[in-house]
Amino acid sequence: MQIPVELHPISTPRSDTLILDALTRYMAQSGAQPGSRLPPERVLAEKLGVSRNTVREALKRWEALGIILRKKGSGTFLQAEVGINDSFLSLRFKNDSTNMLHALEVRRIIESESCVLAAQRATTEDLHAIEQRLEEMERVHLAIGSAGPEDWAFHASIYRAAGNPLLLQMLNGIYDSFHAFFESPPEQALFSDSFPLHRELFNAIRQRDCAAARAICHQILDITERDMKDVINAKR
Repeated sequence: MQIPVELHPISTPRSDTLILDALTRYMAQSGAQPGSRLPPERVLAEKLGVSRNTVREALKRWEALGIILRKKGSGTFLQAEVGINDSFLSLRFKNDSTNMLHALEVRRIIESESCVLAAQRATTEDLHAIEQRLEEMERVHLAIGSAGPEDWAFHASIYRAAGNPLLLQMLNGIYDSFHAFFESPPEQALFSDSFPLHRELFNAIRQRDCAAARAICHQILDITERDMKDVINAKR
């Protein structure tokens, strides 16, 4: 006999990613297979404690990746395999692997040289801001095992310290692809091996060591690439 699976309201912040992670767990635990029909948006919204529009916008992200298929008048159907260890991030890596690897290449090019510029140009105020973001990232990571938003804030502070406003403008233009790297849920521990390297990166920038800043940035992104490819290859 199949054990009933329940959806439970999620806590704030109610981001698309949290909603999709909750749906991922639900679909995996219920044993849903490609072709299975999802509950109506109204039911999903009630169970999750969010608006129907919020659910609809979240599902658009799944639809864009081919994870679900919407048939007008018939409902929404699962198109891809969803495992118990999956999250929106891992599903995105597996279903949009080429674009995500391309995004990582772009990030590597921009971020490594941004770290060099920060080592050259960071003011005392910039260094203080970077250190504050680093300490908050470390605090959250040690508390829950992941610190996506805080990690992003740390890296963004380095871009600002590089002293070129076009860098952040470029990032805003491809924000969705870049920000995916900071959506890893704690239970998957993606990229966690790079955690200690962030303080080393800050120290290199503070010491004006451009070569070390570039090298440590590449080490961080090497770990990101390794973990991404592990998730992608797990599907094969």
